[in-house]
Amino acid sequence: MIYLKCPFCFFYESKVVDSRATDDNTTIRRRRECTKCGRRYTTYEKIEDIPILVIKRDSTRENFNKEKIVNGLIIACQKRPISRKQIEELAEDIEKTISNNMLTEIESRVIGEMVMDRLKELDEVSYVRFASVYREFKDINTFLDEIKGLMTK
Repeated sequence: MIYLKCPFCFFYESKVVDSRATDDNTTIRRRRECTKCGRRYTTYEKIEDIPILVIKRDSTRENFNKEKIVNGLIIACQKRPISRKQIEELAEDIEKTISNNMLTEIESRVIGEMVMDRLKELDEVSYVRFASVYREFKDINTFLDEIKGLMTK
């Protein structure tokens, strides 16, 4: 049982009189009644959002931003039969995977590999486009090696 102090008499026991989600469904609003003084007050329950830090190649850190993945995928998937919904789902899947593993820091390299693994299953042309930028292909031979690798798999 959760005990919250009454803001009026500081007693530790209360009962929940009403619970409902907020409009955006990210928080639960609870009306409580103190079992000692009978006064009512409101509490809000929200999922703790632990920020995920991305460790960049130069060892700097920045907050994880799913939109960066989405923007990279939009460019890689231009003129391909991939919907915005599929792109959003792919990015959401990566974010959930990172969160579910309880990671607070992750290397950008790992995120890039996660994107490429999922993109390879979705569309090989988009995969090669993304890989060419992400892995910084220097010449046509690097491109050909990557394509040969796809063909043998």
